[in-house]
Amino acid sequence: MSLLVKSKITPRRSGNGLPRTLCTLLLLSALVKHAFAQEVSPQHDHVVTPLADLLQEAEKNNPQIEAARQGWQAAKQVPTQVSTLPDPQFTLQHLSVGSPRPFAGYTNSDFAYIGLGVTQDIPYPGKLRLKGEIAKRGADVSQQQVESERRAVLAEVKASYFQLAYLSKTLTILESDGELLKQVEQAADARYRSGKGNQQDVLQAQLQKTKLVREIAMHHLEVGKVEAQLKQFLNRSQDSPDIEPTDLTETPLVQSYDELLIAAKAQNPELAGAQKMIEKQSLQVDLARKDFYPDFNVQYMWQRTDPTQFRAYYMLSFGVRVPIYRSRKQKPELAQAQSEELRARSELEAQSQQVASELRSQYVVVQQTAELLKIHREGLSPQALSEFQAGLAAYQSNKQDFQAVLTAFLDVLHLDEAYWQNVAEYETAIARLEQITGLALR
Repeated sequence: MSLLVKSKITPRRSGNGLPRTLCTLLLLSALVKHAFAQEVSPQHDHVVTPLADLLQEAEKNNPQIEAARQGWQAAKQVPTQVSTLPDPQFTLQHLSVGSPRPFAGYTNSDFAYIGLGVTQDIPYPGKLRLKGEIAKRGADVSQQQVESERRAVLAEVKASYFQLAYLSKTLTILESDGELLKQVEQAADARYRSGKGNQQDVLQAQLQKTKLVREIAMHHLEVGKVEAQLKQFLNRSQDSPDIEPTDLTETPLVQSYDELLIAAKAQNPELAGAQKMIEKQSLQVDLARKDFYPDFNVQYMWQRTDPTQFRAYYMLSFGVRVPIYRSRKQKPELAQAQSEELRARSELEAQSQQVASELRSQYVVVQQTAELLKIHREGLSPQALSEFQAGLAAYQSNKQDFQAVLTAFLDVLHLDEAYWQNVAEYETAIARLEQITGLALR
């Protein structure tokens, strides 16, 4: 590109030129040209990857989402386990008379017998149903955790993607603004050769070019960090090809804060999970009250003595487990369940406040950043460029000093970078709003 053309600096004919200094400047210009070419020129042909493709890939392959999903699948298996009757107990009995050997005395004693029985524990009516409902609410909480984890991962993917797009755009800005710096350098060189300028102007232009090379290198470092983070979310190998983002564009936000808040209250998984937790703890209170009532036990036994002399015996037993230690077991259990329910309600209130606060914060970021972007587009950026062009023309006409021109160039550079950084922050805030509300805003 034209920015890489080496400056030619010649001594003034007045005899004040310094050959050693000029050789140094020429060598520095060559080194900067080589380094800048290496930093700016693309080393690989990257295929642009749309954000939607990365979101689908993350939702499918991210291990955090998969872990939460498997936790939900495991929780769904609990309700049927806890709402089913305890396993029955089968019993085999044998009573021998006159000998410890099995079945000894079976035919010569009225007391010897063999018996078969089954025992079934039966909890107080309603306990098993409540345990199943509690487990279902626990599974519902796990389901909301899956959605929460999914949204969090996708929001991080979006944030990393926008940061990567900003860094990519900044590299383009540094290259394009380097063309403006080339004009400054040529103007300084022309004035120096004509005897109207001084060597310091040329040195400052060369120094600024070297700073651009350093800034490009720093951006490459940041790109590497963001690429590594993005590949982690996508569960890709770190030595896989780098991701090339699309250009940043500003997504208009048409919803008001009240509309976003209504959507958040209806669709936010943290709030839904907290509500399910309240329902679970409320059922736990009901179950604790049920524990004040007794459980039952039913046993049926068949016994057989000598079949040639006696008929078989049939025995039905009914037992009751009475909770006599209520002050030490059932009452503390009920108090614990009630405290857990109050804690769950307080956590829902705290979560509601946190969601509203985060929503307001991100909404303000979107509104204020949109205003900043408008100021950049309609005022700062064109004004800075006009000031630079006017200052450069005045400098070439020997009506302005070099420092003013360099300051105007730096204003153009920094404002360009700030604009695209604001776009990235704006889009990241939109992604956070999507995470909180569950709406598709772009």
